[in-house]
Amino acid sequence: MISLHLPTLNDGYAVHRLIKSCPPLDVNSAYCNFLQSGHFARTSILAKAGDQCVGFISGYVKPEDANTLFIWQVAVNDSARGKGLASQMLDSLLQRPNLHSVQYLETTITAENKASWALFTRLARRLEAELNKIDYIDKQTHFQGDHESESLVRIGPFNA
Repeated sequence: MISLHLPTLNDGYAVHRLIKSCPPLDVNSAYCNFLQSGHFARTSILAKAGDQCVGFISGYVKPEDANTLFIWQVAVNDSARGKGLASQMLDSLLQRPNLHSVQYLETTITAENKASWALFTRLARRLEAELNKIDYIDKQTHFQGDHESESLVRIGPFNA
């Protein structure tokens, strides 16, 4: 059985290992994952099967736009894929009392990440909200060719 939790600082390294096991996700430093699990716990969510970390979504409320939740990463372990866990985590996250004022969700997605496109398209449908995308971070301009371009995806407005 999978349970959903607020992450804690103590979950940081398990989150780091999970993200490393989920290509094509960018692997951040373990330190970054500790901060995500500690400082951003109220806007992130952890899924566990027993003691094993099988899912994690990191996010934050944009400092310049308090009604927008930005989703940084969505990671689901192979053992938990295909069961709707990512959707369940997003839905649970949006139901948190501290996020009731959120009316928009943003994320970035590369063109070839079909799983993320499907996840956020389904979320927009469930929220009965519009999904817009714009070119955002360019492979050559921003990444010097070392990373695929990212589109900014914005869903909303909605009432979670």
